[in-house]
Amino acid sequence: MKGFGRVLTAMVTPMTEKGEVAFEEAAKLARYLVDNGSDGIVVAGTTGESPVLSDEEKCQLFKVVREAVAGKAVVIAGTGSNSTATSIELTKKAESLGCDGIMLVTPYYNKPSQEGLYQHFKAVALETKLPMILYNVPGRTSVNMLPGTVARLAEIENIVAVKEASGNLDQVAEIRRTTPKDFMIYSGDDSLTLPIMSVGGNGVISVAAHVAGKMVKEMVEAYVSGKVARAQELHLKLFPLYQVLFITTNPVPVKAALEIVGIRTGAPRLPLVRATEQEFDAIKKVLGELSLRP
Repeated sequence: MKGFGRVLTAMVTPMTEKGEVAFEEAAKLARYLVDNGSDGIVVAGTTGESPVLSDEEKCQLFKVVREAVAGKAVVIAGTGSNSTATSIELTKKAESLGCDGIMLVTPYYNKPSQEGLYQHFKAVALETKLPMILYNVPGRTSVNMLPGTVARLAEIENIVAVKEASGNLDQVAEIRRTTPKDFMIYSGDDSLTLPIMSVGGNGVISVAAHVAGKMVKEMVEAYVSGKVARAQELHLKLFPLYQVLFITTNPVPVKAALEIVGIRTGAPRLPLVRATEQEFDAIKKVLGELSLRP
């Protein structure tokens, strides 16, 4: 498949003990992810704690990660917000920093109509040459971008993909039915990667790939190569991990999981807090069952 690849990781943002962005650790983590199954890195998305990062921090992350994985993987910049003008401004900065694409979440809190969503994404697309991934996650934003809106947006040349996290397979199937064959559909939920691929999806923008990237990649490649039984086997093996990584608000569990496997990414910024002892133990148990921790 041309484009961004099949397994992209929505990378967490490492923090220091003082709560500052740890840029050197971000570079190390990006390289680690690419060495362990990721075709690309999504920087400053939801898992990267985008709501609590300044634009300056985001741009520095774009730059650092881009330099860290140059020539080895694509870097997708999370530039979406609930302000169209702000999204355009950050998108232009990401383009100037050499990012390979952008991902824009549907505007949150202000709850635009379907026409408002269309005009928002169109306005950003017209201000950049970068390919764009739409990101639909109604559980976070309170607005669901319908298949008809996605199909309209897919007619715009540089809108090339959607990250679908509605949890609705019928919706994904309708997007596949009404968009061009080269329009890419990524699962926004690890647990739905295989089901979404079965109705025409291309891959996943993953959280689990932080700690199980090679297994996630093997599952996706097995399905694509026609080894459906093997893909199903891996899906079921990974399923407890998919579940436990959302035992509380993302990215709290995956930061705990990284700590357990020996990768320091620090606590999330307020208003999110570290995993509780009970949550930490549950994550540790699943990682142990998958032989993913020391």
